Amino acid sequence: MSQGFALRPETDADIPFLARLYASTREAELEHAPWEPLSKLAFLLNQFEAQRRHYYAYYPDTAFDVIDLHSVPVGRLYLEARSGSYHIIDIALMPDMRGQGVGTQLLEGLLAHAGALGKGVGISVETFNPALHLYRRLGFTHISDEGIYQTMEWSPEPVVS
Repeated sequence: MSQGFALRPETDADIPFLARLYASTREAELEHAPWEPLSKLAFLLNQFEAQRRHYYAYYPDTAFDVIDLHSVPVGRLYLEARSGSYHIIDIALMPDMRGQGVGTQLLEGLLAHAGALGKGVGISVETFNPALHLYRRLGFTHISDEGIYQTMEWSPEPVVS
């Protein structure tokens, strides 16, 4: 990737960063919870560990990558390669990286790669996630609703001969 960004497989040494990243994605949700800060932290750590166990158990063939900017971790991209498509299991950036075009750059690179292979890309997104606008702008379309999640897909342009 250009501009100093790189993907690399996550390691156990990344767990503290990944836990902070996860917590940052839940801040707004817990902002008004009537819990003490330590109780919120304990809850978030428990949820992070549960999510991590779930992802590794249910998506064993997924590339669990950390997004680095000049060798500093700034996010994660969990991508599962399926026979005819890719599925984004999770994508998240640290708060200071959001709204800076990083997600757009990552997704455009992924879509270009998938398109070159004739593969689509799928994602499940919470209906209140601000990134829905980005996905729509990039050409993802709504496929179905699953509780609080929308399933979206992007398909490559058909090859005209």
